[in-house]
Amino acid sequence: MSLLEKINSPSELKSLSRSDLPVLAAEIRDVIVDVVSKNGGHLASSLGAVELAIAIHYVFDAPDDKIVWDVGHQAYAHKLITGRREQLAHQYLQALVWRAPNV
Repeated sequence: MSLLEKINSPSELKSLSRSDLPVLAAEIRDVIVDVVSKNGGHLASSLGAVELAIAIHYVFDAPDDKIVWDVGHQAYAHKLITGRREQLAHQYLQALVWRAPNV
Protein backbone atom coordinates (compact mmCIF):
# COMPACT_ATOMS: atom_id res chain seq x y z
CA MET A 1 0.00 0.00 0.00
CA SER A 2 1.36 3.40 -0.97
CA LEU A 3 1.70 6.28 1.48
CA LEU A 4 -0.98 8.22 -0.39
CA GLU A 5 -3.46 5.36 -0.03
CA LYS A 6 -3.05 5.62 3.75
CA ILE A 7 -3.91 9.33 3.82
CA ASN A 8 -7.48 10.56 3.77
CA SER A 9 -7.08 13.63 5.96
CA PRO A 10 -4.43 16.16 6.99
CA SER A 11 -4.21 14.54 10.44
CA GLU A 12 -3.15 11.27 8.81
CA LEU A 13 -0.49 13.15 6.85
CA LYS A 14 0.99 14.37 10.13
CA SER A 15 1.54 10.77 11.23
CA LEU A 16 4.20 10.41 8.52
CA SER A 17 7.84 11.06 9.31
CA ARG A 18 9.54 13.95 7.57
CA SER A 19 11.67 11.44 5.64
CA ASP A 20 8.44 9.98 4.14
CA LEU A 21 7.32 13.31 2.70
CA PRO A 22 9.46 13.20 -0.49
CA VAL A 23 8.10 9.72 -1.22
CA LEU A 24 4.56 11.02 -0.72
CA ALA A 25 5.31 13.96 -3.04
CA ALA A 26 6.46 11.56 -5.77
CA GLU A 27 3.29 9.46 -5.36
CA ILE A 28 1.11 12.57 -5.58
CA ARG A 29 2.93 13.69 -8.74
CA ASP A 30 2.39 10.27 -10.30
CA VAL A 31 -1.36 10.48 -9.64
CA ILE A 32 -1.60 14.04 -10.99
CA VAL A 33 0.30 13.13 -14.17
CA ASP A 34 -1.91 10.07 -14.64
CA VAL A 35 -5.16 12.00 -14.16
CA VAL A 36 -4.14 14.95 -16.34
CA SER A 37 -2.84 12.69 -19.11
CA LYS A 38 -6.22 10.92 -19.26
CA ASN A 39 -8.64 13.78 -18.59
CA GLY A 40 -6.77 16.97 -19.43
CA GLY A 41 -6.07 19.77 -17.02
CA HIS A 42 -3.24 21.95 -15.83
CA LEU A 43 -0.05 20.03 -15.22
CA ALA A 44 2.75 22.49 -14.43
CA SER A 45 1.02 24.55 -11.76
CA SER A 46 -0.41 21.48 -10.05
CA LEU A 47 2.97 19.73 -9.97
CA GLY A 48 4.64 22.91 -8.75
CA ALA A 49 2.35 23.09 -5.73
CA VAL A 50 2.81 19.51 -4.46
CA GLU A 51 5.45 20.25 -1.81
CA LEU A 52 3.62 23.42 -0.85
CA ALA A 53 0.39 21.48 -0.20
CA ILE A 54 2.22 18.83 1.80
CA ALA A 55 4.05 21.46 3.90
CA ILE A 56 0.89 23.46 4.58
CA HIS A 57 -1.00 20.38 5.74
CA TYR A 58 1.96 19.10 7.75
CA VAL A 59 2.34 22.37 9.67
CA PHE A 60 -1.15 23.87 9.90
CA ASP A 61 -4.38 22.39 11.23
CA ALA A 62 -6.79 22.20 8.32
CA PRO A 63 -9.74 22.48 8.25
CA ASP A 64 -9.52 24.70 11.36
CA ASP A 65 -6.83 26.78 9.66
CA LYS A 66 -8.32 27.94 6.37
CA ILE A 67 -6.37 27.41 3.16
CA VAL A 68 -7.08 29.51 0.08
CA TRP A 69 -5.61 28.44 -3.25
CA ASP A 70 -5.05 30.97 -6.03
CA VAL A 71 -6.62 28.69 -8.63
CA GLY A 72 -8.23 25.27 -8.47
CA HIS A 73 -5.56 23.40 -10.40
CA GLN A 74 -2.98 24.38 -7.78
CA ALA A 75 -5.10 22.46 -5.27
CA TYR A 76 -4.86 19.00 -6.91
CA ALA A 77 -2.39 17.79 -4.23
CA HIS A 78 -4.59 19.32 -1.53
CA LYS A 79 -7.54 17.31 -2.82
CA LEU A 80 -5.48 14.12 -2.76
CA ILE A 81 -4.29 14.78 0.79
CA THR A 82 -7.83 15.45 1.98
CA GLY A 83 -9.17 12.13 0.71
CA ARG A 84 -10.77 13.25 -2.55
CA ARG A 85 -8.84 11.04 -4.96
CA GLU A 86 -11.92 9.82 -6.81
CA GLN A 87 -13.31 13.33 -7.21
CA LEU A 88 -10.01 14.55 -8.64
CA ALA A 89 -10.06 11.81 -11.28
CA HIS A 90 -13.33 13.20 -12.67
CA GLN A 91 -13.08 16.89 -11.81
CA TYR A 92 -11.67 18.28 -15.04
CA LEU A 93 -14.16 16.42 -17.20
CA GLN A 94 -17.04 17.68 -15.05
CA ALA A 95 -15.76 21.24 -15.36
CA LEU A 96 -15.77 20.92 -19.15
CA VAL A 97 -19.35 19.64 -19.14
CA TRP A 98 -20.64 22.49 -16.95
CA ARG A 99 -18.64 25.27 -18.60
CA ALA A 100 -20.79 27.65 -20.62
CA PRO A 101 -19.71 28.08 -24.24
CA ASN A 102 -18.20 31.41 -25.26
CA VAL A 103 -20.74 32.68 -27.77
